[in-house]
Amino acid sequence: MSSSPDHHATLADVVRVLDRHYPPGTAESWDSVGLVSGDPAQPVRKVLLAVDPVDAVVDEAIAWGADLVFVHHPLLLKGVHSVAATTFKGALLHKLIRSGIALYNAHTNADAAAGGVAEGLAAAVGLVDLEPLVALASAPLDKHVVFVPVDDAGRLVDALAAAGAGAIGEYTRCAWQTTGEGTFTPSDAASPAIGRAGKPSAVVEARVEMVAPRALRRAVIEAMRAAHPYEEPAFDVLELARWDGPTGIGRVGRLAEPTTLRGFAERVARALPPTPQGVRFAGDPAGRVERVAVVGGSGDSLFDAVRGAGVDAYLTADLRHHPASEQRERAEFEAGPDRPAVPYLVDVAHYASEWPWLAQAATDLRTSLEITGTTVETRVSTLRTDPWTDRVSSPDHVPPSEGTAP
Repeated sequence: MSSSPDHHATLADVVRVLDRHYPPGTAESWDSVGLVSGDPAQPVRKVLLAVDPVDAVVDEAIAWGADLVFVHHPLLLKGVHSVAATTFKGALLHKLIRSGIALYNAHTNADAAAGGVAEGLAAAVGLVDLEPLVALASAPLDKHVVFVPVDDAGRLVDALAAAGAGAIGEYTRCAWQTTGEGTFTPSDAASPAIGRAGKPSAVVEARVEMVAPRALRRAVIEAMRAAHPYEEPAFDVLELARWDGPTGIGRVGRLAEPTTLRGFAERVARALPPTPQGVRFAGDPAGRVERVAVVGGSGDSLFDAVRGAGVDAYLTADLRHHPASEQRERAEFEAGPDRPAVPYLVDVAHYASEWPWLAQAATDLRTSLEITGTTVETRVSTLRTDPWTDRVSSPDHVPPSEGTAP
């Protein structure tokens, strides 16, 4: 937790930071992410982080004096036609608004992000050397190649950079230049910046190359034309090949020290919040586990990617009977003398698999705002919002079948 001195952020400041850490454009098409309620101009001094937007979490936010509740799961995932307080979701929104508390959520965009849900789960159970299980393709890029008189090259680079070109990682105004001779002959109708109509001209020009997001193509070309001294600039726009980016669904990593399947399941149980479900696993309890895939939340749709990753175990939540059974049958069928029946399965409660991320999210939010000179106080809710409340252990005996004498 961090305390807030005198200069507080606005909700708009916080949303900009959160949208940068968890870009809304990386959310699945069916998802609902971003600011749900709140005035962008309102001050934000305290942010409560939680997995679920439920009534108990809102009560905690009110009691603590929070200005923003930042959650993982959407409150309004499907379209609605009313937020009247006659429904439980409408009543929740009314309670937030009456209390002056904004609501924001990052869902599948946080699942995939660097420092997001998957990385939080992987770090909690001790995985290192992480890489995405299913990498998201990098953003599509163009390369802009412009020929310009040498004396104007610096001004052109500045203009393209201001339009969004030349940003690579933590570096801006990235450009490559070389020189050569350009030739042209203006027509009688031309108004050349250099040379005369009907006369061949030769000019020492710089070849300037800069990359830019494809979405900014129009803006970069317009900036180039505005900054270029020529009436008709010579330029190329080349679409670059796409490659796997550093983020994506799930993470694959390794344990610093190999363990057994049972040992790994016990490690998971110690690392995650306790729930009535606990930790279930499928496979040889003594089987060796070193390379592990993790997906926060429901992950049984990713078995193909998990098998392709060559892992010993797969940690996720909400594993259903049929997909899990088929996965284990396939693993047993493909096993051999030198091939164990992997991947083993480790299944936890949905809420528990996503909660570890919140601490990193709180730290990232505070740090990013501090860089801009503003501060917030954060708290990670420890309320257990897993919907299951208790369990009864199965007895050791097999129930008698119908018609069997006791």
